[in-house]
Amino acid sequence: MTGTSIADAQWLNRSGLQTLLAALNEGEEEARVAGGAVRNAVLGEAVADVDIATTTHPDETMRRAEAAGFKVIPTGYDHGTVTVVVKGKPYEVTTLRADVETDGRHARVDFGRDWKADAERRDFTINALYAKANGQVVDLVGGLADLESRTLRFIGDPEERIREDYLRILRFFRFFAWYGSGRPDAAGLKACARLKDGLSMLSAERVWTELCKLLAASDPTRAVLWMRQTGVLSAVLPESERWGIDNLRPLLEAEQALGWTVEPLLRLAAIIPPDAERVSALARRLRMSNAEAAALSAWAEAPLPDPATPDMVFKKLLYRADPKGVEWRLRLGLASARSRAPEDDKALEEAAGYQRLLDILGRWERPSFPLRGRDLLARGFAPGEELGTALKELEERWIESGFKLSKETLLEESGRYSADRDG
Repeated sequence: MTGTSIADAQWLNRSGLQTLLAALNEGEEEARVAGGAVRNAVLGEAVADVDIATTTHPDETMRRAEAAGFKVIPTGYDHGTVTVVVKGKPYEVTTLRADVETDGRHARVDFGRDWKADAERRDFTINALYAKANGQVVDLVGGLADLESRTLRFIGDPEERIREDYLRILRFFRFFAWYGSGRPDAAGLKACARLKDGLSMLSAERVWTELCKLLAASDPTRAVLWMRQTGVLSAVLPESERWGIDNLRPLLEAEQALGWTVEPLLRLAAIIPPDAERVSALARRLRMSNAEAAALSAWAEAPLPDPATPDMVFKKLLYRADPKGVEWRLRLGLASARSRAPEDDKALEEAAGYQRLLDILGRWERPSFPLRGRDLLARGFAPGEELGTALKELEERWIESGFKLSKETLLEESGRYSADRDG
């Protein structure tokens, strides 16, 4: 891949980015696009964020960017990073650096002008590529060859890189899931296994962010398998230890065959037990968002319907339970049944049943209970527990009728509760 260029990349040719690069390249200074944008452009994959490395000191970076008419935000000034907003799009611009002191989580850096030193402080060879404004790719650590062979390799000594930041253990498996093939680099695997205890130094938010990104890969199964082999998975997700990861592969196969949208949380559910208490503890430990915690809890608490459940019985279940939680249960059940179907006729029937229920769920709209508290208040009920009990029992009668009892019929039946009260 010698002489590699990304000159045709559409994002590189945006006038605003080229104007910024030109401003930073004036005189004795030099700026290059760095990291993931270059990696993905070489691979022909989508590019989200574009980061820039520069020899200019942060103060000079800000001066030049503002002189070019751009808004500048000192987002990580102490570490040499400022954000330049170009036509509404943010670009992180970071001065070349060398780590002079690290503690496994944070680093104290000195600014420099040595591109090779800047490359060698990064984590993996495929993440240490640069591109000049004209698209010429600069590779100082063998990243292009590793990209070509889909090899994920630490730069320099893996243990040294990990001790600088223990999050790199999880990043090793995450980038392997996205870009690696075959067996992970042996030296990297051994270093991750030896230093996995350092993961306890990381914040829960950083751990969950990496896990979520890993599980979003098109096929994270090999990465998760190697995480388990090295003990890393148990270190960050002990809930998976006795449950196993065998359900992940069938889920991915079902996603691909049936066109399901990839949901990292559902993939997580595939490798942990549906135990509401443990799931709640896991969500707290990893400091998940309220929405994420609620989704996992809904799955853990939802029943798994029998695949032969009659249509109306299933609709009553959907009304009483969280439909999304039931959907996840059905998806995992269907994925498991599909994986067993080639050798098991019963599993084939199960798969058909789960698919039927999923089809019903896809068309289902929650019916609205026609009674309100004010309706019973108008019939002479007193506010409080009595009213609540009557409403709940009438709603159960309505559900059992297949959601068919009318408001008028329910009001007539409410007289029985009033009579019971008066008696």
